[in-house]
This record gives sequence, C-alpha cells and structure tokens, in this order.
Amino acid sequence: MFNAESYQGNKEENYKMVIKQLVSLIEDEKNMVANLSNASSLLNQFLDEVNWVGFYLTEGTELVLGPFQGLPACVRIPFGKGVCGTSAAERKTMRIEDVHQFPGHIACDAASRSEIVVPLLKDGELLGVLDIDSPIIKRFDEIDEKMLQEFASTLAQYL
Repeated sequence: MFNAESYQGNKEENYKMVIKQLVSLIEDEKNMVANLSNASSLLNQFLDEVNWVGFYLTEGTELVLGPFQGLPACVRIPFGKGVCGTSAAERKTMRIEDVHQFPGHIACDAASRSEIVVPLLKDGELLGVLDIDSPIIKRFDEIDEKMLQEFASTLAQYL
C-alpha cells in the first residue's frame, strides 16, 4: 500500500519515490484516462489528510472533470472561477491555506478546508489541472507545492 508511512526518507525523498512509481505505472501506456486514473489513485494512497485528488481537463475556456478519487465533484469550471479556474487561467500553482478565505471558492465538498491546484502543461499547452483538497487548514506546504509541480510535470510528459 502506498502511503506516507510506507516510506523511510524525508518528505521530499518520499515524493521522489512516488514520482518514480508514477513513471513505472504510466510509461508504457498511451491512454490519457488510464494514466490520469492511476496518477490520482497513487497520490490518494500516498498523501495523508486529503479528501479529494483528481484532474480537471481543458475544454475550450473551461475545465471538465476528469479521473479522480473522492466524493462526486463539480463537472465544469470556467477559467478564472474558483481555485482550479484561477490556476488554469493564470497557468500557475495555487496553494490555498483556507479555501473559505479564497474569493469565489467553489465548494464541491463542504469538508474541504485547504487546496492545492497545479497546472498540467505540455509544450506550452494547458492540458488541465491537478486538484487536491484537504479537510485540514494549511495542509499543503512549500515541499508539497514543489514536489506536486514535479509530479505534474512528469505526468504531463506522458499525456
């Protein structure tokens, strides 16, 4: 079972192990849905204190729900709306300590308190975003941000 307690290294080393596991899961598969499904499952098992891990995929000027782990979610999010839409519009990672303090937050799960959203970019094209929610305020730190960006960058190479 993949989870933080399974690893012996520090937080960054453990993320690097997860990224290696990601590559082994997706390197020989060309199907985007299969790869995103395995990626969301891998992160959901690795990360503690999260209640939603998944992807929103670019369709025109909005994001459409993709593979995920967690409760049912919002299906469409316009660019510029909520944390995911803002991340997509600005093409930058959004690490939100308390989503209730984020103007225009879209509450798909009332239990979510913090969130991190990382754009999936390939050759300058926005494929979508990786979205992770937690019921814990300030769940995500600088190491999570850095390593999830590396995870997303690695994943995007195979999409």
